[in-house]
Order: sequence, then C-alpha cells, then structure tokens
Amino acid sequence: MADVADDAPAYPAGWEADVVLHDGSTTRIRPMLPTDADALQAFHVAQSERSTYLRFFAALERLSDRELQRLVVVDHVDRVALVAVADVGGTEQIIGVARYDRIDDDDAEVAFNVADAHQGRGLGSVLLEHLSAAARERGVRRFVAEVLPQNGRMIAVFREAGYVVRQRTEDGIVALSFDIDPTDRSLAVMADREHRAEARSVRQLLEARSVVVVGPGADDATLVGRLAAAVLGDLRAGDPDLVIQAVSVPGAAALSLVDVLGPVELAIVAVPPDAAAGVVRDLAPLGVRGVVLLSTGFAEDGPEGLERQRELLRVAHGSGMRIVGPGSYGLLAYRGGSLLNASLAQVPPIEGRIGLFCQSAPMAVALLAAARRRGIGLSEFVSAGHRADVSGNDLMQFWADDDGTDVVGLYLESIGNPRKFTRVARRLSQLKPVVVVTAGRSGQVVPPGHAVRATHAPPRTLAEMLRQAGVVRVDNTHQLLDVAQVLAHQPLPSGRRTSILASSAATAALVAEAATSAGLVATGRVVLLPEDAPADQVRLAIAELYDDPEGDVVVAVRIPTVGGPDPVLQAEISTAAARTGRTTVVCMDELHGVTAELTAVDDAGRTWTVPAYSTPEDGVLALGRAARYAQWRSVDRGLPLHPSDADTRTARSLVAGWLTQDGNVVALDPARVAALLATVGIEVVPSHGVHDADEAVAAAERIGWPVALKTTVSALRHRADLGGVRLDIADEVELRADVREVLQLAEAFDSPTDRPPLEVQAMAPHGSACVVRSVEDPLFGPIISFGLAGDASELLGDVAYGVPPLTDVDVAELVRSARAAPRLFGYRGLPVLDVGALEDLIARVAVLADDLPELRSLELNPVVVSERGAVVLGARASVARADRADGTRRLSST
Repeated sequence: MADVADDAPAYPAGWEADVVLHDGSTTRIRPMLPTDADALQAFHVAQSERSTYLRFFAALERLSDRELQRLVVVDHVDRVALVAVADVGGTEQIIGVARYDRIDDDDAEVAFNVADAHQGRGLGSVLLEHLSAAARERGVRRFVAEVLPQNGRMIAVFREAGYVVRQRTEDGIVALSFDIDPTDRSLAVMADREHRAEARSVRQLLEARSVVVVGPGADDATLVGRLAAAVLGDLRAGDPDLVIQAVSVPGAAALSLVDVLGPVELAIVAVPPDAAAGVVRDLAPLGVRGVVLLSTGFAEDGPEGLERQRELLRVAHGSGMRIVGPGSYGLLAYRGGSLLNASLAQVPPIEGRIGLFCQSAPMAVALLAAARRRGIGLSEFVSAGHRADVSGNDLMQFWADDDGTDVVGLYLESIGNPRKFTRVARRLSQLKPVVVVTAGRSGQVVPPGHAVRATHAPPRTLAEMLRQAGVVRVDNTHQLLDVAQVLAHQPLPSGRRTSILASSAATAALVAEAATSAGLVATGRVVLLPEDAPADQVRLAIAELYDDPEGDVVVAVRIPTVGGPDPVLQAEISTAAARTGRTTVVCMDELHGVTAELTAVDDAGRTWTVPAYSTPEDGVLALGRAARYAQWRSVDRGLPLHPSDADTRTARSLVAGWLTQDGNVVALDPARVAALLATVGIEVVPSHGVHDADEAVAAAERIGWPVALKTTVSALRHRADLGGVRLDIADEVELRADVREVLQLAEAFDSPTDRPPLEVQAMAPHGSACVVRSVEDPLFGPIISFGLAGDASELLGDVAYGVPPLTDVDVAELVRSARAAPRLFGYRGLPVLDVGALEDLIARVAVLADDLPELRSLELNPVVVSERGAVVLGARASVARADRADGTRRLSST
C-alpha cells in the first residue's frame, strides 16, 4: 500500500473527536490513515449487498487494491476522509466512513457509508457535522452529492442537518448540493442532537437497574478494596430490587468478569489505575453503558497518569461507554421511591427535587452532609471526581428533560469548555434555576495535572458569562444550598418589593439594609410583632402583612431573647405563604433548612415549605438571588445577531491569505484592517500619516476642512485632554500651529519608528468617544469589551464584557452595563446619542469575532457616537492561526 507523499500536510490531529451518538453510546471519529486499508476492507466486506450498491452504484464484493489505495490515501486538504471506529477487544473496527473530494475552489463531492449494524444511531449526522467543519477549515464552501433515489436515509441526513438542500434528478440519479456554512437552523439542529444524545447517556447511568461492582481482589485490604466494598454495601442497602453482581470485591462471593451475567447497564470500578483500562475493555461485551471510577492515579498524577487517563478514555469511548471520574465519590438517583446509591454515602440524603453536581470526593462529602442537616431532598447527585469525561454540562443536558428535578446546583472547580457551558446553561436556565459556585473568581482553580486551558481574561469575564446564561452565581456551598432551598420550595418572586416582619425596629432596619444590598427594594409593609404577642395579634399581623398589595416577597424574623418557639407564628406564616403564593423566607426559633414546622398545604393540595435560615442576611441574600433570576427569566432574551451586509465568509477568506505558516501573530496594517472590517459593514474613517506641517496642510486640502490632528505616540494617542489630539482645525494657520505644538509635546515620549509621527483625519460629528475591543482568549474564545474612552475605562476599569454568541438583548445590556453609559442617554442635559448605531457596530464586531477564531485582537478606538450615527476613527487588529475548537460535538479526550 502506497504512503502519502512526503510533502503532504500533517495529520490533522485536531479533527479527532470522541462523540456521543443518538442512542447515548459513544464512538471515536478520526481522519483516515493509509494503515486503515485492512480495516476498511473488512468494513466493506461486512456490508450488505444493498448498502454496497447504494454507496458505489454497483455490487462490489471486495474493493480492489487500487480502489482501496484511492480511498485510504488522502491529503487532508482536497481529499479528506473521516472514520468512526469502535474498540473491539483492543482492535479498532471501522463502523462508518465520510469523505469529500474537492471539485474546485468552492465545491467538494461528499459520500457516506455506515455499517449496517450501526445504522440508526446517528453516525451519519455526526460524521456530516465533523466533515463539514473540516471542509470549512480547508476553504470548501459547498457539498455536492449523487445519491440513488432509494437511498432515502442518506438524503434525510443532508436535509435534517438544517442546511438548505437543492435537489434535482437526472438519469435516475438524485443530485444534491448545499452550502456548509452554519445557519441558525443547522446550529439549532446540532445543539438539539447534542442535547438529546448527552441527556440519554446520563439517563442510562442514573436509571440503571443492573450494576456490577469490580474491585481489586477478594483479599485486597488497600484503599481501592475498601472503596469497592463500601459502594457494594451502599448499593445493596439502597434498593433490594436492584440486580447487583460483584467481581473481586473484598467480603463478597468470589466471581470473575467472565462469570457475570449480562446485559449490565452500569459498572462501579475501584481498581489500581494501571488496571482500569483493561477492566473497562473487559466490561464492553456485557453491554455496559457507563462506568463510575472511584480510583485515582490518573491526570492528577502527572504525565504518566495523564497517558493512563487518555488510554482509559480511548477504550471507554471506543466501547460506547461514559466515564464518571476518576476519583469520583459516585452517583445516586431516586426514581419512584427507589434509590440507586452507587456512591460512598452510607447515609444518603432524602428524596427531593434538587439535582446536585460536584467534582471532588471531599466536596461531595461536605455537600451531602449539609443537605442532610438542612433536610433538603435530592433527586440526583453526581460527583465527577477529576472529570475526565462526564461533566456538569452533561448533567445539565439531562436535567433539562428530567421531570423529577426542579432546581439544579453545581459546584465547579473548573469550566473546561465555557462556550458550551454558556449554551447549555442558558437553555436550562430558561426552564429551571441553575445555582453555581465556582472555585475561585476565574472558575479555573484545578489540581495539578489537569488539562485545562489557561485564560488571560479578566475575572469579571466569568461573572458576565454566567450572567448572560441566566445562572445564579453564589460565593460558596453554604449559599448554594441557601438559594437552592428557596427556589425548590417557594414560587419565583413576582418582584423585588420586600415586606418585613420583625420583633423590633432595629431588626427590621437590619433586614431592610440587607434587602437593599441583595438587590431587593424595602418598600413593602413593615410589621413589628413583639415576641410575646398573643395568638390573635399574631394572626392579625400575618394577615396584614400578606394582604398588602405593595409587597412581592416576605422576610419574617423572630429571634426570641427568652422563651421558645412560637408554633402559632410558624403555622400562620407557612399557611399564609401557601395561600398567597408570596415568596417567603424566615429566620426564627433555631429552625434551619426545610422543616415540618414551616410546611403547609394549599387549597389545591400542594405542599409548600417556607425555608428557614440561620441569619436574616442568609435568607435575604437567597431571596435576592431568586428575585434576580426571576427577572432574568421573565425578560425576552432576544434574537441571534444577523447584521445586514455582514459577510464573515469573505472575512475568513481574507484572513486565510494573511496567516503565516509559523503560526506567529500578524499585526495588520491599516489597509488590511479596513478591508477586514468592511466585510461586516464597518467603515473606518481613513487617516493620513504626515511628518511635518507642509504634509499636514496638503492632506487637509485633500480631505477638506475642518480636520483633526493626532500624534501617533502611544501615550498621547486618543488623548485630547493631554494635548495629543487637536479637533476642529479650520484653516492652514491653525493647523501649522497645532503641528508645532503636538510635535513639541511628543518630544518627551518615545515616538514610533514604523509610521509617521502625526495623522490628519476628517472631523467626525461631535459626540462621545467609546472603545470597542475583541480579544480571542484560549479558554473563553472571543471576549467583547465596551467602555467610554478616557479615564473612566483606562484608570477606573469601567469596562463591560460580553462573551459571544450574543443576542440583540445581550448587546443592549452590554452597552448599558458600563457605569459611564448614562452619558450616552442625555445625562445632565447632554444630547441623547444614537445608541442604536453603537449597538449595531458592536453586533458586527461580535459576529466577526465569533465566526473568525483567527482574529486574535481587534480594537476600535475611538468610536465617536453622535446624535446620528457612530463613526470609527481608529482601528487595530491582529490575526493568527486558530486554537479554538470548531464547535462540533465532542467529548474530552484527556
């Protein structure tokens, strides 16, 4: 078999991907290799006669050597092939092939072939998705295909992908063609398929009815042996109807994997790290769909451990399995009163409607203990350990469809894929509240050895990303449970107006101050109820409080100095809250969490519990977070950005010609910056470099008076307040004087050597100067920032951030988030400026940055927003080869 030519492009390792299929199982996708000849022949021979005919339009029992060579020897540019492979006893077996052959600069012919035994699992659609991404990377714009009319399955793959497919029939052959640039519909189809596949893969773990526990040996007394024995005991105690088998678990009957009766849905594995991949491979014939790995000793242990983890994932994903762990505390799930306790929690929490996710085992211990102390019930709990595979994103996909979960809580030590997290969390937050605590303000505090991309983004970027997604962010696990319990047991607040019940004026004032700090408005009724008030007075006070139409939420505080609980007050509060549906929190009588004393049933038979907090501040903070989420959910989140005349395809084509082979960052000259921005409809007012007064006057004569004069010294650039910019220069005399003064001013600074010291530019309409930037971050991808030019942004950090993709509402909020933004809206008699034009400009920058990962940086400075329009007076940009993933569905491979 011939090899690829020596000068062929390098193997595109970035196209390798582990993916979840429609049925919740997994497979691996990678580029074709010349060494795949035997595997491809085996794949072809195993196909049915019908499948072979549909692919080749002829009955071919075997591929000839020449045809086989043509199929496996590709150049990864004009001839590209991807294969889906399965791990069968340690050998890769091809189960699907997708390829394209370029016809011309724009078009390529595409073909697919999926193994008969694996059709219906979504292989065709995921192969098309990855092949399209590879083709776009190589500059292909359109796929064409010739398909037999009876090959309805393949025609459906193209149409159902969300592309606009053109079709015609000639001589009994259906000719198809479609542009492969993503559309709103194709992106929505991809996201929906990803959601359903990942949700199903998690559901198979949490609803497993047959489990095998694999330990290190029947006589093993090490930690892994104790882990295996502990989880086996918890499984047996959780559900007597669960089918449980044990292999090499201390204290259990001797059994080997070959003796296990299949099929088995879930495996719990606690073995030495070197043995894990082999155990997972041996589990594959049993039909196992997921493995909870309690063992440690993988990526967190350095390079050797990282390689063990990669091998583990190669085996697991190639065998169709998901991995929870390594270092997992396990998972537990309630279904219909039965408990799957595949965890190390000997005393599990009670059943409820909160789903919790965390990573490390120690944090799992703390979270579950806190939930038990508060009486908080859980629907599911998953500890991802070191999160090699199953992550919070997967659980959010599942919880979006889970009728048994009303509130989601996540403790995240890192966010490995913020762009996907934002997309998944935003979808879930529109259905259910998502409460998140991150380890550190950047969300990237991780143990050594974890393959997490670095970030140079300001810490505020994470906060903005979470806000855009509608996530309720809290500072610690205590607050996570505080907020979760009010969201799970009370209706969402209808507003922020707060009514207060307290035993003293001082306490009421403290609650009002806390409410204001939490974003609530203390304008509701304040009722003072002495701690020794008789029952009739208590009832009247509660009625007065809850019948007040000016209140949206209620905070009740009773901290007696002497005496004990007041059961009348407890009953009246819980009954009134249930009767009115008014969101309520209390701090009283040493009650904490979810209690029987504060539970009531409304007229419809529904149970309502008013959550109790240790301090008024805790309750008010939780209430404020709930009100903020309710407001986010009630507001239209807007539509995807589609600025008129934006042509990012042309932008990609331009940038492709400017990139260097060495991957270095290329600073674009003004002409290239202008050309790039023009592709998305942004015009830059040209500036003319000059060295002296004569050149300045000549430039002004060409441009037309009045003009602006600017220094190119970086310390004075854009700084009219420091004398580096002179505006409204009306004639030659004034211009010559300004040139002399600006050059003298610049003598105290280092002047640039690569361009003239001065620039002359046409005057823009008067308005406010703003700065719009985009930076490509290794972790977050593109980050858009906006601020008003000058000291507000440069010295005080008054900059607002957004993480694309953005909607029109996101852009409007971005502009208004800057503290100096009132200057744009008529502050203190200033004219109201054309904010709509500014938002349109930012939208164009956001679309360009989102669609063009090669755009490393872009700065528009200044952008002058006037009463009519927004004008870009200066622009800088740099580009480099992209590091960002292409957006296709893929699992972690490290």
